[in-house]
Amino acid sequence: MPSLKDLKVRIASVKATQKITKAMQLVAAAKLRRAQEAAEASRPYAERMAAVLANLAQMTAGDPDAPVLMTGNGKSDTHLLVVCTAERGLCGGFNSSIVRKAVFDARDLMAAGKEVKFLCVGRKGFDILRRLFREQIVGLIDFKSVRRVGFQQAHEVGDKLVDMFEAGEFDVATLYYAEFRSVISQKPTGLQLIPAAAEVHASEEDTHAGNAVYEYEPDATDILDALVPRNIRVQIFRALLENAASEQGARMSAMDNATRNAGEMIDRLTLQYNRTRQAQITKELIEIISGAEAL
Repeated sequence: MPSLKDLKVRIASVKATQKITKAMQLVAAAKLRRAQEAAEASRPYAERMAAVLANLAQMTAGDPDAPVLMTGNGKSDTHLLVVCTAERGLCGGFNSSIVRKAVFDARDLMAAGKEVKFLCVGRKGFDILRRLFREQIVGLIDFKSVRRVGFQQAHEVGDKLVDMFEAGEFDVATLYYAEFRSVISQKPTGLQLIPAAAEVHASEEDTHAGNAVYEYEPDATDILDALVPRNIRVQIFRALLENAASEQGARMSAMDNATRNAGEMIDRLTLQYNRTRQAQITKELIEIISGAEAL
């Protein structure tokens, strides 16, 4: 049975931890709004970019001069999984859920006889994956020193992917991130980047304009040469923004739960402390009374 001193030290320790988790919850809540607004603002642009790309892809279908980033190299033997996670932990199952989806898809690909490689964007994903696929990790890009992720970081990741593809290091690239839905809901998502996925869900406005004829200057192939690499960077940028919002939402929820758990633990320890103290006082009184009667 722990002594009064041990219980007192433990209560003080849990209270200190509770203050930290509460402070982290408040910081995450303050950062969440800005991150959420940035993620939501990026969606229309990324979706419209995908719509334009899909339209151009239909126009250039079967064209031998179409960019290889759009059509692919005709093979799908080597798959590169780009796993985007956070640089820090203490955000619940945010990082593990993204990695879990990537690992699940990787095992399916390997079962089908495909070669799988991993490119980690974020330290936490790398730490998890290196325990399972150490030999298959081809690189780590971390932004720990970056205070706020911007398009420059997405440009860096996109350029690396394009260079690796042109060097023949992979045939298909898929991006993994968490789509922000709410503070308690972040959906792990996989998006094929190379070859560019031309499938897009048309909005009502696009449906009404489906019979319109578009003319491009210069021709569609020249536009695709510039647009496809930019689309890769835009989709990566959107993924980074979605991850930033999802991370803060998950951290806010996790720290709220931790604060509540710490409060319940403090209540239990305080009750145990009071009972132990009362038992000790009662024991001392009995010893005093017994000694007085012996005299």
